[in-house]
Amino acid sequence: MKSLTRGHLKAGIDSLRGSKMRNFWTMLGVIIGVASVITIVGIGEGIKQQITGQIHHLGKDLITVRPAALHTGNDTANANLNLLSGVNITGSLHATDVTTIAKTNGVSTTVPLSAVTGGIRGENGAYQDGLVIGTTPDLPSLLNQSMAYGAFLTAEDTGVHAAVLGLHAADAMFNEDVPLGNEFTIHGEQFIVRGIFNDFAATPLSEEASFNNAIFIPYDVAQTLTNDTAATYEILAKPVHSGQTGQVVNSLEQRLKQAHGGQTDFQVLQQNQNLTSSNSIVDLLTKLISGVAAISLLVGGIGIMNVMLVSVTERMHEIGIRKAIGATNRQILSQFIIEASVLSLSGGVIGIGVAFAIDLGLRLFTNLQPVISWQIVVIASGVSLAVGIIFGTIPALTAARKDPIDALRSQ
Repeated sequence: MKSLTRGHLKAGIDSLRGSKMRNFWTMLGVIIGVASVITIVGIGEGIKQQITGQIHHLGKDLITVRPAALHTGNDTANANLNLLSGVNITGSLHATDVTTIAKTNGVSTTVPLSAVTGGIRGENGAYQDGLVIGTTPDLPSLLNQSMAYGAFLTAEDTGVHAAVLGLHAADAMFNEDVPLGNEFTIHGEQFIVRGIFNDFAATPLSEEASFNNAIFIPYDVAQTLTNDTAATYEILAKPVHSGQTGQVVNSLEQRLKQAHGGQTDFQVLQQNQNLTSSNSIVDLLTKLISGVAAISLLVGGIGIMNVMLVSVTERMHEIGIRKAIGATNRQILSQFIIEASVLSLSGGVIGIGVAFAIDLGLRLFTNLQPVISWQIVVIASGVSLAVGIIFGTIPALTAARKDPIDALRSQ
């Protein structure tokens, strides 16, 4: 029995070698399907690990207050929407909310983030990709972010036109890494570069990902520039004791609800809630796109079935000879199923190789860090083998049920 299986396996490999181009095009659907699924799942897992790493870097006790875009009563749904839509500036956070949060019992540090759009000109002309963020001196300590050059804004910079740049903003505006003391304009007002941040960890689906392109100015100056219309899109806070984060969050919700006249048009999120929201949206997108990519496996399976049916027709005389010398229906069935499985599994192996090549390219040329686990590789291999068995069964049954006399008459 083992020798028969080895013979069928050898016949399957010989069949692959015999018609290389036809078999390659047959396997293409399986190759694309396996490579796509592994790549997409790897990207999703990589994004989750990047987000987790960033959250751990910021600290588990960081509290984020955001305006709520939808009044669904479902905080997770709102957070997921924010992740997809980017910085949400349509809500109702105000400068008074910053004061309310700062005066809440248990809060040690409060940092607002307001957005000033457009009107930036550096030495290289208009800077279109940047966002001007109005904030306060505690931002670097709250985000655990260090300076590359110079210093961040201080309490003495109230009303001063000083700015700190992200690394990419410095390069885009001045074509140099250390433009300390250089001047540029925001809405026609002159600003002096005070410092340059080190590179922010750019995490996909994260609002902090744009900080490398951002320009940071004093919070009060941002309000003055926009006639007090700069939208406060986020307020960051940290508790006095990290073990009391949950209690502080509850206090903030009560205080802000009271300040907003009983409306819950805001969100107060802990880091674990941010992580849950991020993971849920990544999982949803991964499943959706993986489902679409899996269609390629179905197409590949149909291609294998068609080619095996052609193979059965071409080898009808061989089937008749085998049956005439004593081969059973089960042996014929096994032969063609093994050949179809070899064809499909070979496509799966090539697809795995393609997925690893794509993974390497993404790591080299993007900020994505895909993570391909051995589990998904094993599953992909198993699925490709199953595709061969399932779609090879019909051609194999066709071959096994052939009458030996009719098969011998075939030419």
